[in-house]
This record gives sequence, structure tokens and C-alpha cells, in this order.
Amino acid sequence: MQIPLVLITALLGLVACANTDDPGTTSVHDQSTGAATQAIAPPPTASALTGQRGQGLPYEIIDSEVWNVPDPVSGRDYQVFVAVPAAYAEHPERRYPVLYVTDAEYAFPVVRSIARRLNVEGPAIEDFIVVGLSYSLGESAMRSRRRDYTPTTPRHGQPAGGDLHGEAVAYADYLRDQVIAFVAERYRSDENRRLLLGHSYGSLLAAQILFTQPDLFAGYVLGSPSFWYDSNVIDDIERAYAAAHSDLPASVYMYVGEYESPAFGKRYDMVADARAMAATLAARNYPSLRLKLDVLADEDHLSVAPRGFSHGLKFLLGVE
Repeated sequence: MQIPLVLITALLGLVACANTDDPGTTSVHDQSTGAATQAIAPPPTASALTGQRGQGLPYEIIDSEVWNVPDPVSGRDYQVFVAVPAAYAEHPERRYPVLYVTDAEYAFPVVRSIARRLNVEGPAIEDFIVVGLSYSLGESAMRSRRRDYTPTTPRHGQPAGGDLHGEAVAYADYLRDQVIAFVAERYRSDENRRLLLGHSYGSLLAAQILFTQPDLFAGYVLGSPSFWYDSNVIDDIERAYAAAHSDLPASVYMYVGEYESPAFGKRYDMVADARAMAATLAARNYPSLRLKLDVLADEDHLSVAPRGFSHGLKFLLGVE
């Protein structure tokens, strides 16, 4: 898999989220028809044994796969990036937890590397399958994530001349009906241990799923969540869930950087919002909810992500 050139765009998207309202021939499987077609073979793929290809060819993420998984409802095309544990082929009897990550152009390579790094000196976390969720193909990162990761049309209406917002419900349905089914069919995933990691708008999406389709994932990493969106409409979604349920069976890890507040020149008080949400959930006394919030010192909205990912993996998949 090649590192997408839109990585820089994805990083800029995280900034905007915090401060605006945001290669002979070979047989190739055609997923739309189930048929094999002929295509130009790619250059040799890098492997763990031979290392990277040379001669100026693009850097690849070794032992990863990319699949197109279109959304038949919206007509949009998305990709999933998949990396399995290093010993996956050696243990055909095992099933593994599967962690879905939003903003995959950034988060997929980072999470994959952190997961392997944490176990260098012995098992600190369980082996797991990581699935990266791409942006809609042909669209910019911000246009795709503003539409797919936000739960509502802003109460003041769509931003003038701006991107569409408020289709997270439809996107969550796409994840449930297409992506999760795709992964379950092709990989030895433990479907009782599906996990979701998001940062910024990605964690706003994760929170919306938590409060509307709580059975979809068993655990969540909500990183620097954009709870401020649409005048904190996520609070209304949480209250609606609480009014109809007496339990919330999930493990939820939240993190936010210490500097994500007006005290450090930021527009939104994301620290206060995260603390308020954590306090609200704790006060619900849900018997099956496992919850933790960390305010990580000396971090801002962008620098905090790798550190938060590490803490989140340990919280959801830690080995004692």
C-alpha cells in the first residue's frame, strides 16, 4: 500500500476541525461483478523480508491491503486499509479484535506502528486487526469528513458556500451494512470485539454511533472530540439515549490535550466539553459502562493524537 499524498490534507483537516465549524498483466478481482479482469501489473510489492522497493518508487506500508468498498446508497466510493497481526497466518484458528479508525490517511499508519511498537519488549496489548476508513474518493479530506462525520445540519443552516454537513447517520449505516460485513467475511475478526477510534470530527462520529447504535462497537477511543459542533448537539443525542436506556454496554476512552481551551488561545473549550461529557456519563451509573478521560499535559489538538492513540489501545486492549 502506498502512503496517500493526501496525508498533509488530512492533517490540515484536523486543524480546521478544531477551529471551524468546522504494477506483464495480472488477474484482478472486480468486486462489483465478482469477475476477474486483466490489468497492468503493479511494480513488485515491498515485503517484510526484502524491505522497500528502490529506484525512487513510493514508500509502501508493508503487509497491508487496500480494498474499495462502495456505498450503494450514496453512490460514493470509499476504501478500507487493512493490516493484520504479524502472526496472523501462523494461527488460522484465532480470531482477533478489529479496530476501525477514521481519518485513515493519517491514523491508519500511525495506529499500526504504535500497536507494533508497544509490544516490542513483550505483550502490552493484544494483537488486533486494524481497518482504516478512507475519505470519499475524489473529494477533499475536509469535504468528506464534514459531511460524513457530523451528526446534524447546523441549526443556523449549512455554511454559506461551504461543504455539506450532517450525514453521519447515513455514514454509520454504510459502516454497518457494507464495511463491517466486508471485513467480517474476509478476515478472522472477533465480531464481539469491534472497536472504533476517532479524533476530532472522527470522535464526534464515534460518539454519535455510541448513542444511537451502541451495539455496533464494543469499545471506543474518542480523541479530542468536537463536542462543540452545532452548539453541542451531541448533548441532545446523549440525553435522548439516556431517556430510553438504563445501561450503556461499552468501554470508552476519551482524551484531550491540555492546550485545547480558550486559556491557550483556542476558540472552543474542548477540555471543558470532554470533562462535562465524562461527568454526565459517570452520573448515569450505567452498570456496563467502562469509562476513562485523560487530559494530556503539554499537548494541543494535533500533537496529542499519537499519545492518545497509545493510551486508548492500552485501555481497550491492554494485557496485564
